[in-house]
Amino acid sequence: MTSSRPTTDGLLDDGGRHYAIVARAIEFIRLNSRRQPSLAEIAAAVHLSEYHLQRVFAAWAGISPKRFLQYLTKEHAKQALRACDDVLSVSAAVGLSGGGRLHDLMVTCEAMTPGEIKAGGRGVEVGCGQATTPFGDAVIGWTARGICHLAFCGGDPAAGIARLAAQWPGAKLIADDAAAVRLAASIFVSGPRSDRLHLLLRGTNFQIKVWEALIGTEPSQCVSYGRLAAMTGSPRAQRAVGSALAANNIAYLIPCHRVIRESGEVGNYRWGPERKAAMLAWEAAQSATA
Repeated sequence: MTSSRPTTDGLLDDGGRHYAIVARAIEFIRLNSRRQPSLAEIAAAVHLSEYHLQRVFAAWAGISPKRFLQYLTKEHAKQALRACDDVLSVSAAVGLSGGGRLHDLMVTCEAMTPGEIKAGGRGVEVGCGQATTPFGDAVIGWTARGICHLAFCGGDPAAGIARLAAQWPGAKLIADDAAAVRLAASIFVSGPRSDRLHLLLRGTNFQIKVWEALIGTEPSQCVSYGRLAAMTGSPRAQRAVGSALAANNIAYLIPCHRVIRESGEVGNYRWGPERKAAMLAWEAAQSATA
């Protein structure tokens, strides 16, 4: 007879066993996501204590069970919003207590309200424009909630604008190069910024965790992939960290250029290793004169 009492069997130094535990936990969460199971329920389903489940799940999945449940809830809600006019009905269908919680979840994870998601982004206005920066021409995008895009366009701003439009299907893009130039002047300044720039992050919960950890680093501070993974609370998730960096659409402000290889080499960069090295040198010079 198998006991349902939480044990620590899953914490043996056995990668296969850890993976099996996480797989069972994910299956339980997926099957029960619409009733929003508690951590205690998930832990009991895989015969672990809540503490040990948190450790194993975060180490192997890159996020906590709660974050994974939030991701599933968000995906269910997105599908339901496209098929239903009633926000309260959608909230109930995905296991949330009310429209306020659904609104907060969507804005946090998708940077759009439930109504904006239902409309496929229609009604959202995204300003965009080209600006010259110390590291080459860039396309900058922004909404009323903050900067949502900063990408170096390599002399092809039209392609950069097209990529921005693909990220915001249904939204209305408003070209404004002058505003983009003003934003660039606020972003790339000598010394500390006098104003606080708001960023609009869109991604999975784990991606946002990685980006937030990077935003917390200091100019010219370099971190390895392993160190960044540890900063997110998932020291074994280095590959997932690399994927999160590759998905970053807000260059420089989400400073993935500060992530280097364990050997100390600069390593690759979405917008070119030369640009990455230039950014690190520029930040180091700014820090030295501050």
